Amino acid sequence: MHIVIVDSSRVILKVVAGMLEPRGHVVTPFTDSAEALAYVTDNPRVRALITSLEVRPLSGLELCWSARLLAEVSRPLSIIVMSSVRNARNLSEALDSGADDFIDKPPGAEELQARLRAAERLTSLQSELIRLAETDSLTGLLNRRAFLQRTNEAAERAGSFGRLSAILLDIDYFKRINDEYGHDIGDVAIKAVSSLIDEAGIAGRLGGEEFAVVLPGHSLTEAEGLANRLRLKAMDLRIRSPRGPVRLTCSFGVSEWGEGETVEGLLKRADIALYEAKTSGRNRVVSAMNDLVLARTG
Repeated sequence: MHIVIVDSSRVILKVVAGMLEPRGHVVTPFTDSAEALAYVTDNPRVRALITSLEVRPLSGLELCWSARLLAEVSRPLSIIVMSSVRNARNLSEALDSGADDFIDKPPGAEELQARLRAAERLTSLQSELIRLAETDSLTGLLNRRAFLQRTNEAAERAGSFGRLSAILLDIDYFKRINDEYGHDIGDVAIKAVSSLIDEAGIAGRLGGEEFAVVLPGHSLTEAEGLANRLRLKAMDLRIRSPRGPVRLTCSFGVSEWGEGETVEGLLKRADIALYEAKTSGRNRVVSAMNDLVLARTG
């Protein structure tokens, strides 16, 4: 487990790290609580934060509160407070500030390991609950709500002038596949297409046979290139069925983040481009550039 430890004493940090690292934990120590919070914020693989109450510039209670807000944004994190003064007030304040557990400073090795085993069980449960809440059960992609949340986060990081592109796609004549081969084969087709975009970017299933990919840091030209590669891969798919292999194609709409853009506007323009791709022949990529829609058949 990746653990961040915060204490003003380098001796305490060394002692606690010495208890944890031989057990296979990854330990990152800090004497500065603000730096620790920034590190935890930027590193979602951190699963436990152990902090003293007596830290600066953020107090231990402030650090607990800020870290708990991070944990509430769909990430598992266990927060343990340690203090050389154990009393009812310190304990209640720590728990009220978002801590999950409280331990003496310096902690005993066996007690610390037991607390961390409990933390690992807690974060594993949190991870599974988050997965169930965010994942489309058929494809394993992000569901619509989680996709929009991740896209909004990416848009905030991009700001007004950053690069961000979106691809919307759906399976052509999907109703025909369901009608001719059955819904089971239709589900297999959906899963096959989802496997093409699984690691392409922020990928989600918006519903039915419609998918979306958002590409932070990518221009419209780069998104077009990816969409065309995905289009060709979709053409190569062969879905097994009792009546022989099923072939399919997909249509794509692409848009790029612009100054003053909103996520709703970015996806709406990609959706308009996708509609154009569907009505102009299918199995093609259409790009939206401001108010101009350009058809690209690849």
